[in-house]
Amino acid sequence: MKRSIALLLLALFTAGSLSACNTVRGAGQDVQKVGEKVEDSAERTGGTTRP
Repeated sequence: MKRSIALLLLALFTAGSLSACNTVRGAGQDVQKVGEKVEDSAERTGGTTRP
């Protein structure tokens, strides 16, 4: 019985860890896209030019 519970917990932990990696990767990609859009907007409005 203890072994079954230990295996179940290990399986849940492994599944959670693997899904978290994809979530973090997706969030990083979203942040990168937002940064690119902000940079593009700044370039269009002249916000990145130096006097």
